[in-house]
Amino acid sequence: MYRVMCSIKEYIDIAHFVLRDTPHTRLRDRYSVIRQMHIISARIYCPHTTSEILTYIRTILSLPDHSRGVVVEAGCFRGGSTAKFSLAANIAKRTLVVFDFFEGIPDNNESHEINIFGGKAEFRKGSYAASLEEVQENVKKYGNIESCRFIKGWFENTMPTFKEEIAAIYLDVDLASSTRTCIKYLYPLLEQGGALYSQDGHLPLVLELVNDDKFWLNEVGCSKPIIDGIWEKKLIRMVKTA
Repeated sequence: MYRVMCSIKEYIDIAHFVLRDTPHTRLRDRYSVIRQMHIISARIYCPHTTSEILTYIRTILSLPDHSRGVVVEAGCFRGGSTAKFSLAANIAKRTLVVFDFFEGIPDNNESHEINIFGGKAEFRKGSYAASLEEVQENVKKYGNIESCRFIKGWFENTMPTFKEEIAAIYLDVDLASSTRTCIKYLYPLLEQGGALYSQDGHLPLVLELVNDDKFWLNEVGCSKPIIDGIWEKKLIRMVKTA
């Protein structure tokens, strides 16, 4: 069992989520999501905050009626975030497509060293590893496995052939190289008005990539979108408007 601690900000975000109206949801559904999220965090090690997860859950639950795309998570570790996102996907009647290597961080030569808040940032090969079977078992126990589809493999092998319309994207992939691959292949599939979140907004190498106009023009094929929270927050957001 893991001890679940919340900051004052997280308690405020939880209260706002439960008490404020969200399209297509009922009060009891929102309360049930929060209760189950607490259980998941107590049973599975989750290297994210409640506020970060709630931001994406709120996005899933607020998708407009004309949207038909799947919702995507890239990088799921042990499946704590996946289980939480699957609760929202079930309510919203969406498919949650989960991309991961299921072998941990790939071999890399990226030197992150320190994040923008002054903390250590090191991603060695094999760290944050969990098997597909472990992730699926955790989602079965604590989330909604029927809402999920898992795609196992290196991103550069699995994402180029993925061609489905996407309503929203959540990245937690740590490396700038993995972020590059995800954005290059997934962002063009994102619906107009759809949001791409990266939980790696505290990592300078990732920020340098997403803030690079040439990367967006030459590799993604569009102008760089406005990046909410860049150089300020761990969870950054890009909304597709063109």
